[in-house]
Amino acid sequence: MRLKLKVTFAAIGLCLLAQHMVNAQEVSVAKDSLKATEQIDEPDTLVSAIQKLQSDILSLHNLKISGYVQAQYQIADTAGINSFDGGNFGLNIDNRFQIRRARLKFVYSANPYAKYQLQVDFRETGVTVRDAFAQFTAPFADALSLTAGMFDRPFGYAISYSSNLREAPERARIFQTLFPNERDLGAKMTIQGSKTSTWNFLKIDFGFFSGNNINPETDSKKDFIGHIGINKANKNESFKYGFGVSYYNGGVLQTNDNILSVDKSSNVPVFVAKAIPVVGAYKNKYASREYVGGDAEFTISSPVGFTTFNGEYLTGNQPGFSSATNAGNVSPSGPITVGDTYNRKFNGGYVSLVQDFSKAPISLVARYDLYDPNKNVNGNDIKAANKFSGADIKYTTVGFGLLYKFDANVKLTGYYDLVKNETSANLPGFTKDLKDNVITLRLQYKF
Repeated sequence: MRLKLKVTFAAIGLCLLAQHMVNAQEVSVAKDSLKATEQIDEPDTLVSAIQKLQSDILSLHNLKISGYVQAQYQIADTAGINSFDGGNFGLNIDNRFQIRRARLKFVYSANPYAKYQLQVDFRETGVTVRDAFAQFTAPFADALSLTAGMFDRPFGYAISYSSNLREAPERARIFQTLFPNERDLGAKMTIQGSKTSTWNFLKIDFGFFSGNNINPETDSKKDFIGHIGINKANKNESFKYGFGVSYYNGGVLQTNDNILSVDKSSNVPVFVAKAIPVVGAYKNKYASREYVGGDAEFTISSPVGFTTFNGEYLTGNQPGFSSATNAGNVSPSGPITVGDTYNRKFNGGYVSLVQDFSKAPISLVARYDLYDPNKNVNGNDIKAANKFSGADIKYTTVGFGLLYKFDANVKLTGYYDLVKNETSANLPGFTKDLKDNVITLRLQYKF
């Protein structure tokens, strides 16, 4: 808003300057007709230059610039832990400073039907492009729009909820696992009525994506992602609610014949390889990657303030690897070229509560999240002898914190994540709960 006001005042000033110069020229013409004749024949280059500059400055109204930075300090229970609170801690490090996010976003729109968005992240680890897409709305049907490039996957609620608005420092473990970086390369259609339409509450997104996060293409298959959601409120907007369902259908290229799934026909679950009818039958085929999800959000206004509940649940099939670091826990960003393909049935989600206070600039937040990467095996049945690994361990996280909003631009967050992992007496490294809780202190400034 400040940028737009400055541009507007600059444009007005230049207009007045141009008008003043034109009036001065007219007075000079009246005093000296000979010089006036010469001036008429000579192009008024100064006025033309000013008018061009004025046009260029006014065009800046089409460009909006915004951004935010999140600087934080974290303390972990143990040095060198694997963590979903801003990434793993380095060897021998149990506390750290970070620039968690430093985003700069440019949105250019010369008309109501098209826009271009570019968002870049500047961190101590490097510079990364986060968004780069064009969006076009059909002038003959403003309920239809096409988005193409690199942008958020249209799955659920949490993925598209901006990190500068989210009350918890990070997204739930299941979303960081299945949708790393939140973005992907692709194209989607959006169907939603205008703000004045009676159907504005309904929004449908669907499209096809590379399935490789924000990496270049590695195979020919495209993944389908779709979401249908509704958002409504009562007349005085004291109660708002929303519901949605999502679906993901894709595949991961496998470069060998061995495909393993959990067999529960006996008393002890075990990974068993699928029978190979002919050598090469499954090589260079696609392992199914399929998710189904549901989300819900509620906001209630009271004399105390706003109370917000939201949650999501996901289940499906995730192809992955065997037991390397994070194997099976991170969506493959390319083909499975090393080892066998392990198919796992997963489930998980989160529920969160945020309480704002009308007479104080603080908010209380609490969240519970669950991720079970292999719901077909539990506890002591998770053993290396049956080809299970840390990739099959279930995690639950209870987080709670306090937010203090100094003003519309500055926010301070204090948050504590208590992480619990499933244990197995038969799996080294997971015979007891890992000490991997994390405290986060974050200062955010946005503009």
